[in-house]
Amino acid sequence: MIQKTVLVTGGAGFIGSHLVDRLISLGHRVVVVDDLSSGRLHNLDRAAVFYHTSINNPSVEEIVRNEQPDIIAHHAAQVSISESVRDPIRDAEINIQGTLRLIEISRRFGVGKFIFASSGGALYGEPDQNPCSEQHPVRPISPYGLSKFSAEGYLGMYHNIYRLPYVALRYGNVYGPRQDPHGEAGVVAIFARAMLEGKQPRIFGSGLQERDFIYVDDVIDANIAAMDEGQGEYNVGTGAATSVSQIFDMLKGILKYKWTPTFGPAKPGEVFSISLDSSKLQREMGWMPKLSLEQGLAQTVDHLRSALKGTTVER
Repeated sequence: MIQKTVLVTGGAGFIGSHLVDRLISLGHRVVVVDDLSSGRLHNLDRAAVFYHTSINNPSVEEIVRNEQPDIIAHHAAQVSISESVRDPIRDAEINIQGTLRLIEISRRFGVGKFIFASSGGALYGEPDQNPCSEQHPVRPISPYGLSKFSAEGYLGMYHNIYRLPYVALRYGNVYGPRQDPHGEAGVVAIFARAMLEGKQPRIFGSGLQERDFIYVDDVIDANIAAMDEGQGEYNVGTGAATSVSQIFDMLKGILKYKWTPTFGPAKPGEVFSISLDSSKLQREMGWMPKLSLEQGLAQTVDHLRSALKGTTVER
């Protein structure tokens, strides 16, 4: 593989830091831009060049000019659906304006490819059928979903006018080590952390809502494939819909947890049931998810348990 310089925005975050690790292991030169609003420095490989700044800061232009990346992998984002409902303007400032700034900079400085972390779980709205393909109508029910789709629209326009190559990866519900157990997103990490601490996880809504849970390493495989192949939009999921209650039960079994969850009101803007048809990604890039949900949950629990330094579920 030819060594490339890859600029990863959000590279100290959950998915971004895993991508940085993989790129470095493959011999690429990695530049990270992260404002550390949700990313963590301890996630970051010291071999990466790090810039502590926001994608909306004008300094990003100088960074791209100086570092001359071959590829930009854009993972920095406002990722909370409920936060996007509470503050859609901020969501748009980060997810639309910030992304557009990077796209325009990429055009001006000759970036070879733009890989965009989009959302399969939020773009399609309530699907007509599951799993849904990229041909399914896009009708988001949250500002977050709309902001991701708007960014895809700009990428499509820049490709048509300026021939900027891009891949938009529409992720399912990504989980795995380093996912923040304290935020609103990331039900696997939130549930597992609560169980390990002997607390009762809270399910928002009935628990029957379904998501396409995909392990982070499989998502990184898709990013690596997109560096050399693909053009346009691709779903990244397993094709299986798993309910939040099923996730609770599976984690309960892994951890030998004794209690039941508590319940709260459903969050506005969230889809009830979604799974993704990733056959286009499989066909055009040879990608396949490798880890089963059971294996991925076990590895996530092992990582959290290690991070908590032996905290048990006993009261």
